[in-house]
Formats: sequence, structure tokens, C-alpha cells
Amino acid sequence: MFVSFLNPQGNFDPDDSYWMEHPDFGGQLVYVKETALALAELGHRVDIITRQIKDSEWPEFSDQLDSYPGSEGVRIVRIPCGPEDFLPKEQLWPHLGTDWLDGIIDFYDDEGEFPDVTTTHYGDGGLVGALLKDRTGINYTFTGHSLGAQKMDRLGTTKDNLEQLDNRYNFARRIAAERVGMNRAGQVITSTNQERFNQYSHRAYSNAIDPDNEAKFSVIPPGVNKKIFHQEESSQDREIKDRIKSTLERDLPTERRDLPLVLCSSRLDRKKNHMGLVNAFVTCDRLQELANLAIVVRGADDPLHQRDHFGGEGKKILDDIASTLEENDLWETVTSFPLDNQEELAAAYRWARDRGSVFALTSVYEPFGLAPLEAMSCGLPVVVTDQGGPTESLVDEETGEKYGALVDPEDPEDIAGELLELLGSEEKWKSYQEAGLDRVLSRYTWEQTAKSYAKALKQVQGEQRPKGDKIPIPEYFTNPSPETDIKLEQLRTLYFNGNPGTRYSGES
Repeated sequence: MFVSFLNPQGNFDPDDSYWMEHPDFGGQLVYVKETALALAELGHRVDIITRQIKDSEWPEFSDQLDSYPGSEGVRIVRIPCGPEDFLPKEQLWPHLGTDWLDGIIDFYDDEGEFPDVTTTHYGDGGLVGALLKDRTGINYTFTGHSLGAQKMDRLGTTKDNLEQLDNRYNFARRIAAERVGMNRAGQVITSTNQERFNQYSHRAYSNAIDPDNEAKFSVIPPGVNKKIFHQEESSQDREIKDRIKSTLERDLPTERRDLPLVLCSSRLDRKKNHMGLVNAFVTCDRLQELANLAIVVRGADDPLHQRDHFGGEGKKILDDIASTLEENDLWETVTSFPLDNQEELAAAYRWARDRGSVFALTSVYEPFGLAPLEAMSCGLPVVVTDQGGPTESLVDEETGEKYGALVDPEDPEDIAGELLELLGSEEKWKSYQEAGLDRVLSRYTWEQTAKSYAKALKQVQGEQRPKGDKIPIPEYFTNPSPETDIKLEQLRTLYFNGNPGTRYSGES
């Protein structure tokens, strides 16, 4: 098959630039890249279609075509999407169904060959997949990753603050796009059953999709890149070991430098709940005796002391951590440093494993949670949020066996207690290490993900759904103007009431 991936937000290049440093460059980029590469290894041709940026501050994304070394089957195709400079994903909506869609069609017209089938990612990709299907007949799958209605829930959306949040996140447009993308897709792909039933049953998607429709869904978990995240020492391990050793000498007193770490590696985002982990650490004296806390953040050599290198929400999170450490006089128990790519991260996991450390991810919610599986694949036991996908990946659905510790992200005592149980018991630490490795190898590899994607894509290839089973596409996405824009009142009614009769402008 010739497969195209539609992923307008974030971007792709051979060096994985800015991944985990920016809200638009999150885990979905890893997901798309690794699935595409694994599909190519199975013999399929793959184009990752994203946006072209001609901006001196983002030079990596100016060429129309790019590729990954060693993978002849995958191309990165960049199509102009609005102004030439970088735009956050929330500002892309007026350009997706106009110049980006036209640019994709023109590109393949010029090449003389269109993809056989498309897989779309997030609401913006799903919207364009639906528009592309209308124009060309190419069917698509929709992978939502994380839906807008759940983000609205997590932000505590009320009738009073809805307008303020919509001004920042463009939720009215996002929910409208998601409804179209999921409704018209040949199949919807989720990482877990929980994602399928919890996210897609939200009242905001009334009349757009039925999560009980078995034929509509494929549950396909993402995988771990075993070429990177493995137990064997790599060429970078010595360098990373020396770098972390220097960091510990910089941040910690001599008597604490040999202690294990509670290792937190994720982008600076409120939903990742760094402060939940920090509060668990600072309120537990025994935990401080057993381990140091390590905050891994890209963007500065010493993130907690170079907070001005960061802006917006990232700086605020680091400021809050620093303030908490200052109030509790615990600077000498915490270190922070960057890891700039997946190879460095894997090397750090192996180093941390050899010191009896633990990986921690206490997010408010994780749609799937690939990072813990990557740590487990390197032999590092994990303590992870019990909200979202980890409840399936870290627990056997039939036997109840656990492959890592699950914690309530809102309960510092629960977080501290599970960390203490692992760090204070060599037997428990070893059992989770072995169980975690077995779980990854048996179920979570990109090869398995790609095989399942290929099956789903083959199933929808050329398939046409009945006209009566489609919601019309709001006019705004093909003719953006103040007159055609999605009305906030429509979102208000749908989000708060879930009225199946409520439609967006353009929907019948």
C-alpha cells in the first residue's frame, strides 16, 4: 500500500527537533514517526504530510521533502499552511481546509499518483482527511490521540469561563473538526478500550459516533522502539553517564550522589503534573532519605536554575518547583538536566536502572502513556498515573497482574507510598523490572502496531460509507470568515447538555 499520514501540528525532521520542548511537538510525533517507519519495514510506502515553515527561527522545516536516514520507504512531505512563519496548532484552523488541503492535492497531482489510503491524527488531521476524501475518494482512519472535550473537562470548563478558554484554545473549531473527522472515518483507532469508551462517549460527540459500534473501532496500542529502548549498553551510555555524574556533582552534596533517582522525564505541561510528584517528594522524609528527585527537561543545561530560558507555562511550572524546594529547604535533594533525544533518554534509563532508580509519571491524565513503556523496556521500574491508558498497559485485563505501580495523581501520599515501596524493597523493585520487560516484549512493539495499522488501513481502502451516515462539514473549514465561524453558543449547548439535536453551523 501507498499510505499517507496527515499530521499538520508539530513537525518532522531527521533530528526530531523540538520534540517534548513545545506543546505542539509532543508524543503524537513519536507515534506517527515510529508507526510510519515500521510500516515501511513491512514493505509499504509512506508519506508523512505536515506543514512547511519558512521561518528563520524554525529552519529545520523549510524544505518540501525530507527523509529519515536508513528508511527509503518514508518521506516527509511539507505543504504550506497559512503564513510562512510558525503558527501554534490553535491558529491553523482557517488554513487547513483551504491552502493546506489544496497544496496536498496539487502535490500529488504533480507527482501523478495519489496514496491508496490515509491515516489522520488529531482533530486537525481528521478534518483534512474528511475533506480529502470528499475531493478524491481516498478513505482514511482517524486517530484522535487526545480529544478536545477531555481537555475541556481537565481545564474545569464552566459556562462562565467557556468563552475565555475558547479564545485561547479554539475549542469550538476543534470539537467541530473532531466530530467530522471521527464521523466520516472508515475506522477510528484508539490505543486502549478505555480511550474508546471514555473519550468517544462524551456528550460533545453526540450524534457523531457510537463507541459501541465494534466495526467502527480498532484498538491498536503504540509500541516501543526496541532499537533504542533496550537493556544493552550503547555507544552513548558512557557519555550520558559522565554527563549525569557531572550534573550530580553540581547539584548534590557528596553523601547524596550515589542514591537512586526518582526520574521524571516529560515536557513542561500542567497536565503532566510535575507538582504532584514534587509535593509527594517534599512531604515524605523517608523518600528524601532513599532517593534524589531528577527533573529532566530539554532547553537548558540547568533547567531549575535557568528558568528564564523557558517561557509561558513551562517557566511557571519550573518557578513553582523552585519555590517549593526553597520553602522546604530541599535544593540539595533535587537535580535537573536535559536529555536531547531518544538515544540519550534510553542511555539515562539504563544508567538509572543500574542505580536502583524508578521512573515516575504522575500526569493528571494519560491517553496511553508510551514513556513508561520505554523506561520499562530499558529495565527501569515505573510509578505511573492511574488516570487513562496505563490502567490497561500496566495491568493484565484477565489476571490482574501488575507490571508497574499505579497511583492517584491527586494524592501525594499515594505517590510517595508507591515510590517508597519500590525504592525500599529490592525484591519488589526486581519483580516490577522483570514483569515490565516481559510486558513490553510481548505486547508493545512498533512492529505489532504497524501490522495492526496495515490491517485497519487495508480494510478501509476504497470503502465508501452510506451518505446518510455523514455529518456535513461546517462551512467555516472551507470558507473561513467571521460570518461562517463556529458559534460559541453551539459549543456551549453541546458540551454542557449533550443534546443530540445540537449541530454546528453547516451540519444538518
